[in-house]
Amino acid sequence: MIELKRVDNEQDLKAAFAIREKVFVQEQQVPRDAEYDEHEPVASHYLATYAGVACGAARWRKTDAGVKLERFAVLPAYRNKNVGGAVLKAVLQDVQAEQPHQKIYLHAQLPAVNFYKRHGFVEEGDMFSECAINHYKMIYRG
Repeated sequence: MIELKRVDNEQDLKAAFAIREKVFVQEQQVPRDAEYDEHEPVASHYLATYAGVACGAARWRKTDAGVKLERFAVLPAYRNKNVGGAVLKAVLQDVQAEQPHQKIYLHAQLPAVNFYKRHGFVEEGDMFSECAINHYKMIYRG
């Protein structure tokens, strides 16, 4: 029922961006210019569908600190259907295959911290704010 694919064409990238637009810009009021950045062309993007409907997105990219997982978004009607878990699992598999032995980290919004803990991440450092949303840096420990 849940299908994941790494984005490899413009149509899928537009679908992933539309999900991010709804979740981050419209729902969470993140400024559009903060949501879309200079890393879009170099990041690896993902699109999730549930029963054929595009409903989830994510990306990852290499940084000086390791591999950063970013922009995990699931449309409200598809939350609590394991879409987020499926996306995270697929992204982690790809990152571990393509960037072995790299530190994997992310900035988790406060309501998502426990979700990431269930998937092998631990908090590092103090809470901080990005786009007026509280976050914790989290490191993947497997």
